[in-house]
Amino acid sequence: MPSPSSHHLAKPPDSPVDDSDSDLDIDLEELDPTSSSSTQQPGKSGLLGRDREAAEQRAPRIALRNLRMSGLRRGGKRNRGYGDLGRSRDGGDEDAEALLADDEGHDSRYSESSRHGGDDAPLLSEHDAGSGGHRRRRSFASDSLRSLGLRLPSFMSGVTADQDNDEEDEQEEDDPSASRLVAVGSTQSTRFPPNIISNAKYTAFSFLPVTLYNEFSFFFNMYFLLVALSQAIPALRIGYLTTYIAPLAFVLCITLGKEAYDDIERRRRDNEANSEEYAVLQFDDPNQSLTARLPRKKLKSSHVRRGSKRYIPQRDRLSDIQEEEEQAESDGIRKQPSSYVVEISKKSRDLKVGDVLKLSKGQRVPSDVVILKCLSQDAMNPNPPVEQPSREETLLLEDIAESSETAATGESVPDDQAGGGDGGTGETFIRTDQLDGETDWKLRLSSPLSQNLATEELVCLRVTAGKPDKKVNEFVGTLELLPSRQEAVDSSSYSQNDNDMSKSAPLSIDNTAWANTVIASHATTYAVIVYTGPQTRSALSTSPSRSKTGLLEYEINSLTKILCFLTLALSVILVALEGFPNTENNVWYVKIMRFLVLFSTIVPISLRVNLDLGKSVYSWFIQRDPGMPGAVVRTSTIPEDLGRIEYLLSDKTGTLTQNEMEMKKIHIGTVSYANEAMDEVAAYIKQGFHISSSAGAAGNTLITPSTTFASTANVGATRTRREIGARVRDVVLALALCHNVTPTMEEENGKMVTSYQASSPDEIAIVRWTESVGLRLAYRDRKGMALESTDSGRTVVKVRILDIFPFTSEGKRMGVVVQFFEKNEPGVSGLANDEIWFYQKGADTVMGPIVAANDWLDEETANMAREGLRTLVVGRKRLSPKQYQEFSAKYQEAALTINGREANMQAVVSQHLETDLELLGVTGVEDKLQKDVKPSLELLRNAGIKIWMLTGDKVETARCVAVSSKLVARGQYIYTVTKLKRKDNAQEHLDFMRSKTDACLLIDGESLALFLTHFRREFIAVAVLLPTVVACRCSPTQKAEVAKLIKEYTKKRVCCIGDGGNDVSMIQAADVGVGIVGKEGRQASLAADFSIDQFFHLTKLLVWHGRNSYKRSAKLAQFVIHRGLIIAVCQTMYSIAINFEPDGLYKDWLLVGYATIYTAAPVLSLVLDKDVDENLANLYPELYKELTSGRSLSYRTFFVWVFVSIYQGCLIQGLSQVLTQVDGTRMVAVSYTVLVLNELLMVAIEITTWHWVMVVSIVGTFLMYIGSMPFLGDYFDLGFILTIGFLWRVVAIGAISLVPTYAGKLIRRTMKPPSYRKVQGI
Repeated sequence: MPSPSSHHLAKPPDSPVDDSDSDLDIDLEELDPTSSSSTQQPGKSGLLGRDREAAEQRAPRIALRNLRMSGLRRGGKRNRGYGDLGRSRDGGDEDAEALLADDEGHDSRYSESSRHGGDDAPLLSEHDAGSGGHRRRRSFASDSLRSLGLRLPSFMSGVTADQDNDEEDEQEEDDPSASRLVAVGSTQSTRFPPNIISNAKYTAFSFLPVTLYNEFSFFFNMYFLLVALSQAIPALRIGYLTTYIAPLAFVLCITLGKEAYDDIERRRRDNEANSEEYAVLQFDDPNQSLTARLPRKKLKSSHVRRGSKRYIPQRDRLSDIQEEEEQAESDGIRKQPSSYVVEISKKSRDLKVGDVLKLSKGQRVPSDVVILKCLSQDAMNPNPPVEQPSREETLLLEDIAESSETAATGESVPDDQAGGGDGGTGETFIRTDQLDGETDWKLRLSSPLSQNLATEELVCLRVTAGKPDKKVNEFVGTLELLPSRQEAVDSSSYSQNDNDMSKSAPLSIDNTAWANTVIASHATTYAVIVYTGPQTRSALSTSPSRSKTGLLEYEINSLTKILCFLTLALSVILVALEGFPNTENNVWYVKIMRFLVLFSTIVPISLRVNLDLGKSVYSWFIQRDPGMPGAVVRTSTIPEDLGRIEYLLSDKTGTLTQNEMEMKKIHIGTVSYANEAMDEVAAYIKQGFHISSSAGAAGNTLITPSTTFASTANVGATRTRREIGARVRDVVLALALCHNVTPTMEEENGKMVTSYQASSPDEIAIVRWTESVGLRLAYRDRKGMALESTDSGRTVVKVRILDIFPFTSEGKRMGVVVQFFEKNEPGVSGLANDEIWFYQKGADTVMGPIVAANDWLDEETANMAREGLRTLVVGRKRLSPKQYQEFSAKYQEAALTINGREANMQAVVSQHLETDLELLGVTGVEDKLQKDVKPSLELLRNAGIKIWMLTGDKVETARCVAVSSKLVARGQYIYTVTKLKRKDNAQEHLDFMRSKTDACLLIDGESLALFLTHFRREFIAVAVLLPTVVACRCSPTQKAEVAKLIKEYTKKRVCCIGDGGNDVSMIQAADVGVGIVGKEGRQASLAADFSIDQFFHLTKLLVWHGRNSYKRSAKLAQFVIHRGLIIAVCQTMYSIAINFEPDGLYKDWLLVGYATIYTAAPVLSLVLDKDVDENLANLYPELYKELTSGRSLSYRTFFVWVFVSIYQGCLIQGLSQVLTQVDGTRMVAVSYTVLVLNELLMVAIEITTWHWVMVVSIVGTFLMYIGSMPFLGDYFDLGFILTIGFLWRVVAIGAISLVPTYAGKLIRRTMKPPSYRKVQGI
């Protein structure tokens, strides 16, 4: 059996680093490390990879006492790294060779870590050097470097943090670019950021400055501020000061109030996440352990706010080992434990660096952690473990010395120490779909150094970690075991003592779990926090929140600039017509200023009030739509942008798909089974795995692939049917054995239910399917598997796992070599010597050349791919004992090579195993789509929206989902660009895409990065022409970059939708961010502008609510502009009539009342108008398409309204002066009354669909005006109002003003009807 140790840290003995004379060189190297793009990390070979398997299978055979005592006996060996333990045993050289066969060439992945680690290199290079025969004298290195003018970082020098001056402390605190030392379970000497999630845009101090800046960055707000300030100058004052100040103050209060409310809501939702409770281990002083158990009040450490404490009993087995060792070391005086552990509850916000979390299945990881221990809670063991064969029968090439070694000691190693405490194996699975979008579960490991340690002793550990980094797939660090807690806390105690027992082990990405990942295993996981809050990987990958402004706001801003210019031009013209010579009391430029103030209504300040109130109404509609339960509007300033979307960027996992796999189809060459036909498969399995009572003594016989007696149950069947039955049995057996799935038991509703855990949801789906057809995976460990019949409940197949070859993204296949048992009798091996089989499954592209020649594989895999199914090809090969021995010898030899080890091992597998496999069948697994995804995507495409899918998942997965969701049309060409590394090749791809703009582009993150770096403009210019783009293996930063690039290049509105923490950057970079409330996390929905529960709600949000919001706001804006313009035109006519004097026509209350109680409600009621109903909007999504051109509010429509305003204003004021008097209360009464009635009737003319609120507001406003007339005696001639003369003048002038306008609208609608009229007529 090959045995490449995967836990070596030390350099080979001849390494120059071991030489104590190289101190200075190493320190210099540490200060200026060479960086590299990637670090090959330990343990990447998968759950049951040979590297890790070999090392861990040996671990139980080494007595812990011997390991630790041997370190004591040999003083010269005391200071070796953790990976050197057991290398030089008392048992002699032969034992050492048997244990660690690759002594002279052990794994270079750690020894070279200083070269690969980039910024983190000093962490490992120092430890590598420190693991040699002699410890380095830190003071010498420090002094030498200081003489060169260099300074060591504080954590590497002999000076403690307390000895540094305050200034250096501050720098260390504020500078996150430095590496860190984390004392496990203790208070840290450095203060790190709090563990707080924050999506808030403002703080208490920044709110007013930022919001006021945003408000006054809009031109018309600044314009009105200047107008209001001008009233402080007596020469420019017209009427009451409050006439101009009050509206501006009201607008600002409304806007600021809405922003404050939105931000308070964000903080409230953040507070929910920050208040999530977590179990934390508190390590108290062992001297207080007795008093801590007394019922009196206990003192809590200052950083614990609240929580219930629970005593965790000490572990007796570990204590025995410790006692034995310590007695030998100190003449029977037993050392007390380093701490006394209590379990407390802490809120997420109170967690600090160094806290040890206790995490269980389904819990979100609140910060970036390093896993210390994984304790299995698996109560499931229905079958005894698979018996190990006797030495004579085994086919593995193991060294006899290895097994005899443990026997020679006369002791058994407790499970606790051999493989993981309390039955734990040091393994846990995490789900990272909220972080990187990948659907596969990730295997994470605890370091053996901490896994084999008592919980009470965890405080003696210290983690050295690199600076905070946004790379979610990289981590380099070390874990040190120090003699005492004090030394772990003291940053100066850097293994300076020759007599200490310090050990260290490397840490890689496999030992970590980042914030927002979810624990997927049933194991209890102990983990120490290393990064918190803003320094976590997910926070660093997230861009800060920004205030978003709708496109409509910018359009209205540009229109108000035109209106302002109009105002200035009008003022200058009126003064010019009178002449510029100064009069005795008036200077010409003062008159211009007064005219500007008089005409300030042209730029209507009420526009912002009306639009903001309209936005609030739209938000109210969205949140209370029964068709979109759970919808939340988090940014209420941009609902109109929902009606202008042209690009939709969607995540895949959890957004388009449910991340639930289901086996849909299986093809065995001649027959395909799907849906109801699976019952037939179940019948074949029942027959094929039926063991008759006469088949074996006491029913102990097991099924093997070559078993033939089972077919007697099917005697009457035809030969073809028997052959099909045999093929079905073979393929189901292969699927039930060829995987990395482990069964576990969990309690649901009081019942024990079998569940499965594995890194790939595909594998779980296949194992669930084999269970549904009659073959259940009952037991699994590293050495064997047992399958039982669901029909009879008895074990029918038992195998011993000889080798396992995990799935890799390069290999795209996984295989297993198993040896079948013939008997199921305790105490008897029952192994069938000649029943050795190699099973393999993988992608059709790699399995095609491996399986034997056939004529159906390519066709069937293509058929399944067209249906959007994820295909796996299954094959097998029988091996003779001689063949397997030959393979095993070669494989072990390849495993011991230093250079090109992985390639050499794969070459052996390809040569000996992966040739002429018997093709068993093809499986099709469906990634379940979210509800109504297909019709939703089709409707959005018909609405003119181009859809891009950006995912962190694999290329094959992305392709399947793109096809199954109909994102890619049937038969549409998918142009794939992957692993692009050269610029010249990139140009060829761009040329092809330009020539084929109807194809779908499928691109991976590596290629995308190349395009974005070197061909940014060219790539986006081509990509926006394509109907669909699918980008996979995208980092969160790349997603955000793509969104920004589309915005910058096209100047179109971009909407991003996602459900995970990895989508937050993209959502915040978009013009409109939509978050889906995910199963595990709400981070995306918290950071989004709009939050929904299902993807299909997006169609209603855009096509219905978005369209209405935009059209209503456009109409509302035009009416408010019309209302301001018409009164300014009346003022102009009046000024001309009174010899160009800048006197006000309507003063004080008349001016304020016109814009508020006399017209505000009817105009605002336009936000309830709709041109078509919801069914028509969904039936004709093309109606949405026409909005993207922005015709509802354009320069054309604006100037039409300007013309209407000038026409009506001139007629109303001109005729009022002609029919009454040029200046006086009678003229003002007629003019003002016609003006108010004209506005009410114009609103009525523009309404498409009446609402009762509209009727009430128009009629109510009219009655309110009539009722207020008696109180307007200061402005009107009340006696004249009661005469017939007043009435006919009002009716005549109103008719002349309105009839031509209405007639023009009818003619235009008849000659060129709008789209909604055409649709309504169908």
